[in-house]
Amino acid sequence: MTGIGAVETALRARRDGGGKCLVPYVTGGLGGDWTSTIQAVAGAGVDVIEVGIPFSDPVMDGPTIQAANDRALGTGATPPGILDALRGLDVGVPLVVMTYYNIAFRMGLDRFAATLADSGVSGCILPDLPLEETGPWALAADASGVETILLAAPTTPDERLPIICERSRGFVYGVGLLGVTGVRSALASSASTIADRLKEVTDRPVLVGVGVGTAEQAVEVSAHGDGVVVGSAVVQRMLDSAGPDGVAALASEFREALDAVF
Repeated sequence: MTGIGAVETALRARRDGGGKCLVPYVTGGLGGDWTSTIQAVAGAGVDVIEVGIPFSDPVMDGPTIQAANDRALGTGATPPGILDALRGLDVGVPLVVMTYYNIAFRMGLDRFAATLADSGVSGCILPDLPLEETGPWALAADASGVETILLAAPTTPDERLPIICERSRGFVYGVGLLGVTGVRSALASSASTIADRLKEVTDRPVLVGVGVGTAEQAVEVSAHGDGVVVGSAVVQRMLDSAGPDGVAALASEFREALDAVF
């Protein structure tokens, strides 16, 4: 993969225009209307959409996304089925998948990367793949034009941050707190800190996720980084059967709040 891919292009466009980036997370296979939810959310002014491929042991995810995974898996969701549904889904913004390394490994790294590209997916997040073991997957992803998005935790030592940023494609995912995904009553101070630390060492877009559950929290942390990834709050709407329009309304709240300040 050479040059800047679709994910980074979209995020840089928002940032360079003076705005803040918004990336919602949608659980693939959750309900019969999940692809319609992606289309509706895209119309709410988001920059990129992250699609979760359910896995039985989602170690990064808290109760909300675990429940969504369980429900999707219980109704027959599979990685090939989700990617097939994404193929040809014209939403007007880049798509990123988030899943766990076992799925990529079992499918075969080259095949998984090629299938993502063939399905119209521009980027991939594998949160349980350590930096030191990223090489084989990153090579396969690069060859298929898939952007490998790496994460940086609050505990990441300073000397590792530039290495993560250099190897990451699309954006660098700053993990907002120690713990699993979920909506919290207040933004952890570590969210702003990891954004500041990453911005000091890279020009690649820096987005913060995990623990960003309200529009107010999104605005707060975006003052330090380039935008946010919002997962559990979006998925809760899906679990509550809010429908595509209900989920899109939440995305619009985040978009309007960010646009009102920045």
